[in-house]
Amino acid sequence: MPASTPEQNPPSGANAPARKPEQGSGRGALFVAAGILASRLMGLVRERVFAHYLGNAEAAAVFKAALRIPNFLQNLFGEGVLSGSFIPVYAQLLGQKDQEEADRVAGAVFGLMALATSLLVAAGMVATPLFVDAIAPGFEGESRALAIQLVRIVFPGTGLLVLSAWCLGILNSHRRFLLSYLAPVVWNLVLITTLVAAGGRVDEGRLVELLAYAVVLGGFLQFAVQVPSVLRLLGRFRPSLSVASASVRRVLRSFVPVVFGRGVVQISAYVDTAVASLLSERALSSLFYAQTIYLIPVSLFGMAVSAAELPEMSRATGGATEEVNAKLRERIEAGARRVAFFVVPSAAAFLLIGDVVAATLLQTGRFTPADSRFVWYLLMGSAVGLVSATVGRLYSSAFYALKDPSTPLRFAVVRVALGALTVWGLGLYLPGVLGLPRHLGAVFITVASGLVAWLEAWLLRRSLARRVGGHVGAPSGLLPKLWACAIAAGLVALGVKLALTSALGPMEGVAQEWGGGLLAPPALHPVVTFLAVVLPYGGVYFALTAALGMPQALAVFRRLRRLVGR
Repeated sequence: MPASTPEQNPPSGANAPARKPEQGSGRGALFVAAGILASRLMGLVRERVFAHYLGNAEAAAVFKAALRIPNFLQNLFGEGVLSGSFIPVYAQLLGQKDQEEADRVAGAVFGLMALATSLLVAAGMVATPLFVDAIAPGFEGESRALAIQLVRIVFPGTGLLVLSAWCLGILNSHRRFLLSYLAPVVWNLVLITTLVAAGGRVDEGRLVELLAYAVVLGGFLQFAVQVPSVLRLLGRFRPSLSVASASVRRVLRSFVPVVFGRGVVQISAYVDTAVASLLSERALSSLFYAQTIYLIPVSLFGMAVSAAELPEMSRATGGATEEVNAKLRERIEAGARRVAFFVVPSAAAFLLIGDVVAATLLQTGRFTPADSRFVWYLLMGSAVGLVSATVGRLYSSAFYALKDPSTPLRFAVVRVALGALTVWGLGLYLPGVLGLPRHLGAVFITVASGLVAWLEAWLLRRSLARRVGGHVGAPSGLLPKLWACAIAAGLVALGVKLALTSALGPMEGVAQEWGGGLLAPPALHPVVTFLAVVLPYGGVYFALTAALGMPQALAVFRRLRRLVGR
C-alpha cells in the first residue's frame, strides 16, 4: 500500500519523538489511499458505463466539457485551496488545544465560502454562453446549445461540492481521513444509477441532460453524508461572516494567493480543453478518458501522501526553526519515497501497456479497441509528467504548512504560461508539420503538460531546499533504480502480450484500426488480457525492487508471507 512507511527503521533513543508523527502520517495516508481507491474504482465503473452508452459520441464530448466549466468553482474553493489556507491554520490551532478559536475559524470559513460560492454560481449561470465559447470554441450549433443547457444545470451541484471540500478540511485536520475520501462514492453511484436506468431508453441529448441533474443530486448527497461527523467534531459551530479573529484573517491572507494559484492552474486545464475541442470531438472526449486514468496514481499516491502529511507538517511548524526544518526534510523524504515507488511503475505501465489498461477500464459497447489504442497514445504523453505532478503536490504541501502559499503560486504562473504556449503550438500545429492526423494533436497536449510539470516540480524543490536547508525530496539515485526496474517489468509484460497475440491471433476486426496489427491486442476479453499481462508486470517489478533492498517491496512480501501463513 502507498501509505506504508517501512523505509523508516524503528526509532530508538533521542530519535523516538521525531518518528511518532511519521507513523501517524503513514496511517493517515493509508486511510486516504483506501478512501481514494474506493472512490476511484467507483469513478472507473462510472466511466465504463458512460463509455458503454455514449462512447466518443458528440454528446459525450459536450457533457464532459460542460462538466469541466463549472468545476472551476470546486477547483478554486475546494480541497486544494483549503489545503493551502484553512487546514494549516486550523490544524495548528487543534495542535495548540485552542478549540474555541478553531471553531471560530471553521464557522467563519464556512460562512464566507458559502457566500462567495452562491454569488459565483449565480454569476456563472448568467455568463454560461461566454464560458462555453471561451472553453470549448470548437462547439457550434446544437453542440453549443446543449453545452450551455448542461452547464446551467450543473453549476449549483458544483457549489455543493465546494461545501463538501470544507467538510474534508475539518475531517482531515482531526485525522479522520477515510470518510472525506469515501464521500465521492455517493456522487459516482448517483451518476451510475442514472446511466443504467436511462441509457439505451432515451436519446443521447436527453441522457446527458439527466446526467447533469444527477450531478447536482450527487453533490448534495456527497456533502450531506459528511455533515453529521463534522458536527460531532466541532465543539461550538456557528457559521459567520466575521473576520475579526486574527486566525481568520490569517486564513484569508493565505486564501487569496492560493485561489489565484488554483485559478492559474485552471487556465491550463481550460487551454487543454479548448485546443482539444478545435482538434475533434474524439480528441476531446478521449482526452477526458485519459485524464480519468491518469488521475488514479496521482490521487492514490500523490494526494494520499500529501493530504496525510499536511496536517502533521502544520502541527510541526510551531517549534524552533532548525527543529521544524529537520522534521520537514524527514517528512518530505519519506513521502517522496512512497510516492515514487508506486508512481514510477504507473508511468511505465502507461508507456508500455497503456492499451491494456484503457481496454480493461473502458472498452465496452460504443467504446471500441481503436478508442482504447487512441487513449493509450494520450497515456504515453501523460507518462512524461506523472512522477513530477505527484511529487510536486508534496512540495506544495510543505510550503502550505510553512504558511507560504505565494511561492507555489509564482511557480504555477510560470508553468501555466509556458504550458499554454506549448500546448497551443504543439497540439494544433505539430501534427500537420509531421504529417500526422489532426486528432493526434491531443497526444502532444499531454506531452506538453508533462514537460512543464517537471519544470514546476524542479522549481518547487529548489526553493524548498533553500528554505529548509539540506537535501529535499527522494534520495539521489532512487528514481533511476525505480525506472530501471519498471522498464524491465514493462518489457516482460509487453512480451507476454505479444506472445498471446502471436498464439491466439489479434482481436477480431482490429488489425486495420491498429496500424496493420502492430502491437494489436490478443483475441481475448480485455480483462483476461489485463490479468495475463499486469500480474507478471507487478511480480517482476516487486521482485526486482526487493532484490535491491527497497523497503516498500520488502514490506509487500512480508505481508504476503503473513497472509500465506494464515
